[in-house]
Amino acid sequence: MDDISNTEITAGIINSTTSTRVLDALTQLREDIISGVLEPGEKLRVQHLKSKYGVGAATLREALSLLVSESLVTATAQRGFNVAPISLQDLKDISETRIMLEVQAAVDSVQNGDEDWEVQLIGAYHRLTKVEENSTNLAENSTAIWEQRNIEFHEALVAACSSRWVRQFRSILHTHSERYRRLSLQTVGISRDVHEEHKQIFDAAMARDADTLSKVLTKHIEKTFDIVHKLVDDAK
Repeated sequence: MDDISNTEITAGIINSTTSTRVLDALTQLREDIISGVLEPGEKLRVQHLKSKYGVGAATLREALSLLVSESLVTATAQRGFNVAPISLQDLKDISETRIMLEVQAAVDSVQNGDEDWEVQLIGAYHRLTKVEENSTNLAENSTAIWEQRNIEFHEALVAACSSRWVRQFRSILHTHSERYRRLSLQTVGISRDVHEEHKQIFDAAMARDADTLSKVLTKHIEKTFDIVHKLVDDAK
């Protein structure tokens, strides 16, 4: 049950020759894109960003090129780099594809997971639950730690999937959906009991109930699309 990190899924480009400074810049840029600090469509000017991230232009360009392979950044000849745009159609595509891969990975884990898988999932769920139960408003409090615990829970859920490729592409889609998920969390007035959603997923997984797990996990992924869609409709 080997874990696949974001750096490892960057289209196989990252290797032993990739410097620590590039990896650090990559991590910071990725987080700022996912969190919205760098806004969708924003021009990424190397001369401006190199001072912000404390790296040279060559290091920054290499990190940005790696993010192009993750589809978080776009590159155009003679025009440089931009943060990848977001749209309802993009989220719909991400959600539908993620459902296919994540449900498959979760069901495979339920069918093949051993005691170590159960222990990891229990630990990840416990850590996530502590954050969710101790925060009255995830839009304002503990967002960063919740995001990390949420990722850990979903990774633990699919960790026993026998297909490395399914887990790899699922992880890429999870990163992209996180951009939209953070938008939904930051929006006041949207009611969503995320803890109850995670509880249903956890209970089904521990019961080795593949059918129920498929249903609740599908609804969980669809919920972010429904919320963002509602936000767009309300703004019209």
